[in-house]
Amino acid sequence: MITLYDGGVYLVDGKIQKDCGIPKEEAKKGTVAYSVLKAHNTSGDMSKLKIKFDALVSHDITYVGIIQTARASGLEEFPIPYALTNCHNSLCAVGGTINEDDHVFGLSAAKKYGGIYVPANQSVIHSYAREELAKCGGMILGSDSHTRYGALGTMGVGEGGPELVKQLLENTYDVNMPEIVLVNVIGKPKKGIGPHDVAIALTKAVFENGFVKNRVLEFVGEGIKNLPIDFRNGIDVMTTETTCLSSIWETDGEVEKFYKIHKRPEDFKKLAPKSVAYYDRMITIDLGKTESMIALPFHPSNAYTIHEFNKNAKEILEKVEKEAAEKFGGLKYDLSSKVQPDGVHADQGIIAGCSGGLFDNICEAAEILDGKSTGNGYFSLSVYPTSVPVSIELTKNGETLKLLEAGAVIKPSFCGPCFGAGDVPSNNGLSLRHTTRNFPNREGSKPGDGQLAGVALMDARSIAATAANGGIITAATDVKYDFTPKEYNFDDTVYKNRVYYGYKKANKSEKLIMGPNISDWPKMYPLADNLLIKLAAVIRDPVTTTDELIPSGETSSYRSNPQKLAEFALSRRVPEYVKRSKEIAKAEKERVCGNEPEEIAGVLAKVGNAKELIKNTQYGSCVFAYKPGDGSAREQAASCQKVLGGCANICYEFATKRYRSNCINWGILPFTVDKDEKFEYNEGDFIFVPDVRSKIESGEEKFAAKAIKKNGEISDITLYVKDLTDDEKRIILDGCLINYYANGKK
Repeated sequence: MITLYDGGVYLVDGKIQKDCGIPKEEAKKGTVAYSVLKAHNTSGDMSKLKIKFDALVSHDITYVGIIQTARASGLEEFPIPYALTNCHNSLCAVGGTINEDDHVFGLSAAKKYGGIYVPANQSVIHSYAREELAKCGGMILGSDSHTRYGALGTMGVGEGGPELVKQLLENTYDVNMPEIVLVNVIGKPKKGIGPHDVAIALTKAVFENGFVKNRVLEFVGEGIKNLPIDFRNGIDVMTTETTCLSSIWETDGEVEKFYKIHKRPEDFKKLAPKSVAYYDRMITIDLGKTESMIALPFHPSNAYTIHEFNKNAKEILEKVEKEAAEKFGGLKYDLSSKVQPDGVHADQGIIAGCSGGLFDNICEAAEILDGKSTGNGYFSLSVYPTSVPVSIELTKNGETLKLLEAGAVIKPSFCGPCFGAGDVPSNNGLSLRHTTRNFPNREGSKPGDGQLAGVALMDARSIAATAANGGIITAATDVKYDFTPKEYNFDDTVYKNRVYYGYKKANKSEKLIMGPNISDWPKMYPLADNLLIKLAAVIRDPVTTTDELIPSGETSSYRSNPQKLAEFALSRRVPEYVKRSKEIAKAEKERVCGNEPEEIAGVLAKVGNAKELIKNTQYGSCVFAYKPGDGSAREQAASCQKVLGGCANICYEFATKRYRSNCINWGILPFTVDKDEKFEYNEGDFIFVPDVRSKIESGEEKFAAKAIKKNGEISDITLYVKDLTDDEKRIILDGCLINYYANGKK
């Protein structure tokens, strides 16, 4: 159903050709992506982009830190529309008052700086952006990795909070011109196939091989006309899981209809490649060959057709059990017992968030369950419409009633099930979810406490089919049901009644309301002449997710208190990391005070004159991982390391641009090592990088360093820091983005 072509192609009047006689550099200008990027680029050089966005979006895990950082850097007013949604930490019982304290802070900030404030449970972040902020040819930057609105003609980019701070201070998002990948969509999906089936198949095809990493996906083709807008949005939001940078689709009458329904007809315009356009790679999606899919723990790319899975369930689930034991120190995850003579039994179904809670998904799920029952056994089903306007329409057209009568529970708009803060399954549970991710602990279990569960991603249609079959995993293509697509009518009355629209209405006299958990960032220091780092965590998994670096779920309640949140860093992957980092930070504090801690002096004596080196050698902790940073855009994955005294990451490659950017913006050196060089060092070993400051300043990319093992053995190691912009160099030299602005960057 998915075919990859690793070579350049031309699109000439809608037809794919390998050559057409026009130089590819000229034909690259014919893509939709090129035209959108050019319209937002301020550098005058399309190879080195400096982008200014049309709007910003953040949710309540990230906006407090962003506003606090921008405030410390001189923020006076939001220069562009900035929507603060409250869809992640809406469970106010978690952590006492701290979640609602942040919501109150958000509203006071919207009033003071001129923002848009969307109260809790009104809409999830990306639904609100689609409904109110997207426009054809526009660009939106969000502090959430799933900032994707390409199907609506808007290029969305998900990044860590510091990148939004730069926009708030009227600076730019700097990136090299990305390669553009043609996604040629053909055919028509079968009945029972939904957007998650296509998205999971796409992720399986391109994630592990890095086929689209940091590239832009451009969707074109005759098959697009066969997809309703919710179907397109459902595929598009999942492109984040491919590790692409952004996405854009050609637009048509279906998109025009969307903008008319949402009372913004002026925001539609036709987007399409020019008569000749060149693409660096190509993917073909044959919708007609798409099957019902399931992505098993612990990644969206760990995918099978449901038919293949059911046929080989015992063998496949045993692999998941083995992976769980390796990840969680031998903790047993029992999935084999799910395989029964009548099929594979799941414990829970969830349809929620920016990918699952869409109007069309819920309508079709309701028709599959119409007149049926989810049963009175262990299986349960919860449905979270993506916004109150969607809930209103589902109530008016009767679909909510069908779900309730079948035994489903209808819940408010909330992203919790997508990141481990809602509907946590039982120990050893298997939850089927039409949400975006199924990383470890995204369902809310706590392996450190002996709890372990997992998520399998499936489309809402197959989840409904499974619910109707008593929790036995069932492909929607295997069940009979009648379905006629329902017309959607957008009623924005509730937004007019509840949303605070403050753009261009900044009131500088408004006071920020700061609860006791909201605190400022600790003091951070500039990069010293030399660097000594101690490995506090060494992770040798093929990929390390952001959730492993800083867990989501209830820990996110502490996101407005840097010191408290840092206590959870790597807690579910390397529990000893926080203690080790604190010990390293304590020794560095002594050094800064003019003392000579024995540990630092002893190591430096092995590489030079310790008495001289200790004066200008910064000492900090370091994380090594093969490929860190897949998944969430949360900057806390890096900032928590910095708060604990982290100075560097070392890896073979960064999983995403956004995590590398987060490291840089927090003054963490993003070192890489050659992929063919075996990294044989472990926790407790040291690496000394001489002249690191002068080399960063001069733009050198290769760093000759010394590795000192715990047993005293010394060896040479070569580290790299490649492709830093001038601003990124300065941020690292200053110690972090806050210092960079404090030192005079305007």
